[in-house]
Amino acid sequence: MAFADNLPVSESFGVFVGVAGFDWLADGQAEPLKAAAAAIAAGAIILATRHWLKNRRKH
Repeated sequence: MAFADNLPVSESFGVFVGVAGFDWLADGQAEPLKAAAAAIAAGAIILATRHWLKNRRKH
């Protein structure tokens, strides 16, 4: 399986839209940098978890 198959693009985009939408509804304006930072952090956590679970299943 290629590395690109494990990238959590959909999940990261969902976090970005969710955080930006919540900011927009709560404050009246979206903060794209804050939403992008949260999306990148969530994507990294998901990627690391998938890698850890894949290695755990092999052993």
